[in-house]
Amino acid sequence: MKITKLGHCCLLIEEKKLRILTDPGSFSTLQDSIKNIDIILITHEHQDHFHIPSVKAVLKNNPGAKIITNTAVGLLLDKEGIKYEILEDDQNRTEKKVLFEGFGTIHAEIYKSYPRVQNTGYFISNRFYYPGDALHVPPKSPEILALPVAGPWLKISEAIDFTLACKPKIVFPVHDGSLKSTELTDRVAGGAITPASIVYQKMELGKEIDFEKI
Repeated sequence: MKITKLGHCCLLIEEKKLRILTDPGSFSTLQDSIKNIDIILITHEHQDHFHIPSVKAVLKNNPGAKIITNTAVGLLLDKEGIKYEILEDDQNRTEKKVLFEGFGTIHAEIYKSYPRVQNTGYFISNRFYYPGDALHVPPKSPEILALPVAGPWLKISEAIDFTLACKPKIVFPVHDGSLKSTELTDRVAGGAITPASIVYQKMELGKEIDFEKI
């Protein structure tokens, strides 16, 4: 599996010749020019994960791409006349021999007065778990975990505990687009996670990482 971080939570994942894009949001722009995308996964409706102008740009460059998301995002796509398919909690489907599974139902709490939206985490090929904006522990341990490390709904201690509960072999940071620098987050999270024999992999924007070689 090869993964390129395009920004914040927007990832380009290559698995068994399938090219998958996650959460084309407003905190990143590299996705707007990417081509040969097969699947677009959208975890929830917040703008840093789901930005209509970016979705339209991606679809313009990839007219054959299939959007897979949940009901709440689907209702917003309906308003734009954009086609999609549903994959939610405890559901699965296979695309070109790659298994996709949905886990979780709701966004982590930001504050008690702030409305919570539907959030679906996605498990890909029995290897990679991307939880979106939630700390829902899946029923099986992923080999690779995309770990949210910063945000109004999250403390770094919660991110660390989530990682330890998921028990991945490798973890890399996402949801860090609001940070001026990731140095402190990397040091704290990496320092707490690596003693548990979990590799903390830093990601450089636009640089492909081959996880078979880690």
